[in-house]
Amino acid sequence: MIHQSGWAIETKNLTKSYGDIHALSGLNLAVPSGSIVGFLGPNGAGKSTTIKLLLGLIRPTSGSGRIFDLDMVRQSTDIRRRVGYLAQHPSFYPNLTARETLRFVARFFYRDANHIERQVEKALELVDLADKADRMVKGFSGGELQRLGIAQAQVNQPELLILDEPAAALDPMGREQVLIIMQQLRKRSTVFFSTHILDDVQRVSDHVVILNRGQLVAQGPIGDLLNASSDPVYRIVLHGQNGSAYERVAAQPWVSDIAIQSENSATTWRVQVTDEVRARHELLRLILADPSTDILSFDRLAYELEDVFMQLIGGES
Repeated sequence: MIHQSGWAIETKNLTKSYGDIHALSGLNLAVPSGSIVGFLGPNGAGKSTTIKLLLGLIRPTSGSGRIFDLDMVRQSTDIRRRVGYLAQHPSFYPNLTARETLRFVARFFYRDANHIERQVEKALELVDLADKADRMVKGFSGGELQRLGIAQAQVNQPELLILDEPAAALDPMGREQVLIIMQQLRKRSTVFFSTHILDDVQRVSDHVVILNRGQLVAQGPIGDLLNASSDPVYRIVLHGQNGSAYERVAAQPWVSDIAIQSENSATTWRVQVTDEVRARHELLRLILADPSTDILSFDRLAYELEDVFMQLIGGES
């Protein structure tokens, strides 16, 4: 559901302090409805504090926040009915089955027994646990437990899902399954997930929020963040040294840097440019001005989220 403001989450100068320790300082967060948002930051950045504030588990020192246009503090009970949450390390009653676990959670939201059973079946099918529905949870693998955690977080079909490290402890196959589920969930929910796995964020998110030292350092569409973070770089692999081509390219005012690496008979150039339009039209022509030049490959490097992240937080971890 797209809410009147267009934002699933919106905070204004949200701050949380513990004595002299400022866990979160003046957070102005804007999470679009219907998006998948990757929530990033090094250890101690304030991610857990933010999540606790959004869930109403702690109260802010100052500032305010709204979820679905509802006040985060004064209307927290109403908000919780419309939010699903997956903790970083979900725990379940080991002697309950997956079906019983979801039925137990669904009863907090629904009274009609038939409706509860329908919601439980939908949740089991979504996370591919229908064939394990009547197995006791204590026999589940780590990936199965994580998928069960996602199922219980969305058994009431919430408008907002907050997932804390949903795939961090899983093997590649388990991570892949969780990412697929998250993409399915965004059809009806805004998905806000904290993670340290930057590749997962780049694969499934359309928005990113980055915190550092309790402060917001970046937020917005992931494409905008990647495109704005660095000058474009072209990688050209040439046969031989090609000194004259280097001189022509280096003399251009729109070329800010050329890094060269030679290996055997091949030379790799990384050409950073400030004007991509001119680079697209002129770079290849400048190199080929000498007919003896032999180009083995020519491509524009994609800027990765990891590059942006490390640039913004200054290499901290």
